[in-house]
Amino acid sequence: MNTKLFGFLAGTTVAVAGAATAQETFEMTSAFGKNLPILGTAGVDFVDKINSISEGVEFEHFDPGELVPTLEALDAVSNGSVDAAFTTAGYWQGKMASAGLFAAVPFGPEPGEMLAWMMYDDGLALYQEMYDMNGYDVHVIPCGMYAPETSGWFKEEITSLDDLQGLNMRFFGLGAEVMQKLGVSTSLLAGGDIFPALERGAIDATEFSMPLVDARLGFYQIAKFNYFPGWHQPATIFELLVNKDRWEELDELSQNQINVACTANLATNFAEGEAKNFPAMVENVEQHGVTIKQWEPEFLEAFEAAWLEVAEELAAKDEHFAKTWADLQEFREGYATWFNNIYLPRPR
Repeated sequence: MNTKLFGFLAGTTVAVAGAATAQETFEMTSAFGKNLPILGTAGVDFVDKINSISEGVEFEHFDPGELVPTLEALDAVSNGSVDAAFTTAGYWQGKMASAGLFAAVPFGPEPGEMLAWMMYDDGLALYQEMYDMNGYDVHVIPCGMYAPETSGWFKEEITSLDDLQGLNMRFFGLGAEVMQKLGVSTSLLAGGDIFPALERGAIDATEFSMPLVDARLGFYQIAKFNYFPGWHQPATIFELLVNKDRWEELDELSQNQINVACTANLATNFAEGEAKNFPAMVENVEQHGVTIKQWEPEFLEAFEAAWLEVAEELAAKDEHFAKTWADLQEFREGYATWFNNIYLPRPR
């Protein structure tokens, strides 16, 4: 046998074995159970992507509660008890005023515009700055995205703004502060806690996700009125949080591979949501007795007016919110030159 060839093959075997031995394993908690289509499978899809292209790092997916509860993921990643989390910044609205601006902005950017601000303007730098200035030891990467959610599931039809007064409703992020302005009492519940709360009457209504995801959770069994459009979440960004020490220990190739996997996940997560929700809407109506409702203009006007009040109040009391909100508004003013000229109007 050619000894030079044998030596090369032996060296290659040792090198491959060495790479496998040196592989880092990151435990990743997800805010969403893998049983949930689109929303829950996004974290699983990211893990599949990164594990298929990386030899330096491997991710292991855990459902909510297996490592930490959904609403404790940020603290767990920051203190190093969990390596990473697939979640959304809107869950940290109670911790940091500007968090919701990096998740979903009421009456704000749709997916293309949101991603443009995040990736090619100042959004991502402001996003990381928010965590840094609040003392969280995390590195953030946008890692999933989808288009508007439904505006909510209600047990009773909403015929006037007065019908919102006194409702108890599960609501997310900045939109929750808007609903509070209109007399709704809001609470932030993890996905698995919503149906039991509806069932026992602890809440009268809920928003959570897209029609297909909400159907999997069975909201239609109790709340038959599903409202659109999703004014509170025209686009939603999902984040990969990695403990900063763990991130900085990775070699540049592994970091780049994680970034590539997350960029790919942005595309597939968005496309899956666009593809699978219209059949779910038809099924909700035809098989589950759901009534699809569109908010009348006076409702949307009231929601938007309340949102602008909320934004002004948050900007007045939180410097980072003010900075981020001003930056986003400036970007949107410029983007409007493109948007208002290039896209065809969509017939209703």
